[in-house]
Amino acid sequence: MKKYVKVNATFDCDGNLMPKYICWDDEKKFPIDKITDVRYAASLKAGGAGIRYTCMILGKEKYLFFEENRWLVEVKDSA
Repeated sequence: MKKYVKVNATFDCDGNLMPKYICWDDEKKFPIDKITDVRYAASLKAGGAGIRYTCMILGKEKYLFFEENRWLVEVKDSA
């Protein structure tokens, strides 16, 4: 399932868009400790495709997608 989130991001000196932290519904901010990979990829769990950032957040690997000018994460289906 897709969840669109707020993301604070900056452009580096080469013009690459680099996310810095994710802001969840309750406005809690989760800093992105490290980005280990950036590539165009499909979200196999949530559907769709975009630039996939493989991020380390709180010691866990998470995928963050930039899809059509919006940021999304994959979340577990609550059903």
